[in-house]
Amino acid sequence: MSFKALIVDKIGDGSIRQMITLLEESSLPADGNVIVDVEYSNVNYKDGLCLTGGGGLVRTYPHVPGIDFAGTVADSADPRFRPGDRVVLTGWRVGEVWWGGYAEKARVKADWLVPLPEGLTSRQAMAIGTAGFTAMLAVMALEQHGLTPASGDVLVTGAAGGVGSVAVAILAKLGYSVAAVTGRPETESYLRDLGASRIVPRAELAEAPTRPLDKELWAGAIDNVGGPMLARVLTQMKYGASVAAVGLAGGNSLPATVIPFLLRGVSLLGIDSVMKPYPARLAAWKRLVTDLPMDKLEAMATEAELHDLPELAPKILAGQVRGRVVVKIG
Repeated sequence: MSFKALIVDKIGDGSIRQMITLLEESSLPADGNVIVDVEYSNVNYKDGLCLTGGGGLVRTYPHVPGIDFAGTVADSADPRFRPGDRVVLTGWRVGEVWWGGYAEKARVKADWLVPLPEGLTSRQAMAIGTAGFTAMLAVMALEQHGLTPASGDVLVTGAAGGVGSVAVAILAKLGYSVAAVTGRPETESYLRDLGASRIVPRAELAEAPTRPLDKELWAGAIDNVGGPMLARVLTQMKYGASVAAVGLAGGNSLPATVIPFLLRGVSLLGIDSVMKPYPARLAAWKRLVTDLPMDKLEAMATEAELHDLPELAPKILAGQVRGRVVVKIG
């Protein structure tokens, strides 16, 4: 049976081209043990890289990107899943080294799948996707290190992006006072609608710190940016506070000192969503159902189709995509 897929391929001059074509089921990766009829995927920063050949994420061409997908099991050689089961997949380098969700069918390993949580549709799951899953992991990590709504303001950098948008909405619903950092004034009303109580212009945090400690401002932070901004945020954390690092939109360097860790007991928490073990995945998805307002999720989501992806890829890499883009597949 043939199915529709978006393929990226490297042509003679080394450039990358994207095309929508029909494939046969026999072309899917051979060592997966579950075939899923994909209904929705989404667009993440990594997808932008995979669609354009950036970052060296895709090693073998031709390739089907799409790091997230949700759909229905069509066939399974693993007893944990049966035809008709609703499932969601994020991470495990699917869409990077393994064919992903920008196709009507995907063959993957059962270990990578999570049952679609009760109360979520496939579309909602992909409006959440890796970005929302990562945001939830970050909130949970901050809570595990003592953050409560009574602790004070929580900073979210890169707040208008995918992870940032979901983080703002979750924190606001849980009763936190959220300070949202953005360099796009046109997103301020959007962020306030998600629950941000304060907007912090990106320019206030964009430069590397000039001294090891600044005034204590933040009880917690979720950082999507890295680089000089993360270094500046570390100098402004309250005593004993934690920063959850989830991204590097501003660079992978950290021009900081150890002083915030030594004199204020600040913690820097690394958040990985790609290889997260199964029990933690279930816990995070369960929290998303209860802690993420579905009306806010809908407000941050726009819908696209496969033919829109070549145009969207450079936009998400340039930070020009607000919120979440859900891709209707089948």
